[in-house]
Amino acid sequence: MAYQYKLSAPIFDGNEMIYSQQAISSGQLATAGSFIEKFENKLSKKLKTHQAVALNSGTSSLHLALVLLGISQGDEVICQSFTFCASANPIIYLGAKPIFVDSERDTWNMSPELLEDAIMHRIAHGKKPKAIIVVHLFGMPAKMKEIMEIASKYNIPVLEDAAEAVGSKIFGKSCGTYGDIGVYSFNGNKIVSAGGGGALIANDSALVQKARYLSTQAREDLPYYQHLEIGYNYKMNNLSAAIGLAQLEQLDKCVKKRRQINSNYRKLIGRIPGISFQDEPEGAFSNYWLSTILIDEKVTGFTNDQLRIAFMKNGIETRFLWKPLHMQPVFKEIQFFGGNVSRSLFQRGICLPSSADLTYEDQEKIVAVVIKELAKTF
Repeated sequence: MAYQYKLSAPIFDGNEMIYSQQAISSGQLATAGSFIEKFENKLSKKLKTHQAVALNSGTSSLHLALVLLGISQGDEVICQSFTFCASANPIIYLGAKPIFVDSERDTWNMSPELLEDAIMHRIAHGKKPKAIIVVHLFGMPAKMKEIMEIASKYNIPVLEDAAEAVGSKIFGKSCGTYGDIGVYSFNGNKIVSAGGGGALIANDSALVQKARYLSTQAREDLPYYQHLEIGYNYKMNNLSAAIGLAQLEQLDKCVKKRRQINSNYRKLIGRIPGISFQDEPEGAFSNYWLSTILIDEKVTGFTNDQLRIAFMKNGIETRFLWKPLHMQPVFKEIQFFGGNVSRSLFQRGICLPSSADLTYEDQEKIVAVVIKELAKTF
């Protein structure tokens, strides 16, 4: 159905039209063209410490990152359970096995304590994990200091899934730059959209060059096609890079707007008993890609699904929080370490419209639906 208020619609109010027209006029729409390098340079400049390779999706970025980390058939990779399936699917692509870890209650991301429990358990059973995938959910930074200390203690590389966290930081350092490799997504609904696309980042020049090489089918630098390795058709195209570049120019403004939207929701419904928000720990700076709430049915008298249906009837697009991967039928045989934190978040949570073009008046109309639902319970 057509929604009046969308969950996360892209906003094109910068140089998107100018740059895309330039890309089209150049005749270079595929994986060659000046905007790809401009996009990579712009992203690298924002990160300051890391180099970027522009790819065609966040998923391909994750897959390629695991290839670079040497993940192969029979390996085990620890992965956050409370996330989209794209965080874990590339593990399966490589014939490896995910090991799921539950969230902690503060950031809703991977629990450092349970991460160490999982590592010790697998080592005790003769299977040391080959990598750790941690996710910054909805743009909220995970507890990277603790996670990196554990990873260093056991000498396990960290792949940082910052697909939703472009512009998010921890003590001023960009999410995605803490792990050995970081990845971003520029899908249609992300805070920076190239229509589709992703990026792999690292501060190791050799690793970046290897990623660039493999992402273009591992073609050797010869006047004819020669391949010494299996590569992938993962490079971002020039037209997407043109749009993405214009979006990156607006990143700070977009983050400021999304944070304001989150602040508005807190003012409008934050004091309602039974409704709570995802909060920032000390030092964290979330882009608040999506504003999310938890609903305590015993207090509010309605569930997240009842509220979702009420929103839908009023032309308002919302979404449940991610269903944990250890609860997904396709992963039913996968080992899980944890309790019911991510399950509870899924059962109680909902994502609110967070598009950067929402006005305060729009948000008041959205919140009015919540108030109306509350009124039914009294």
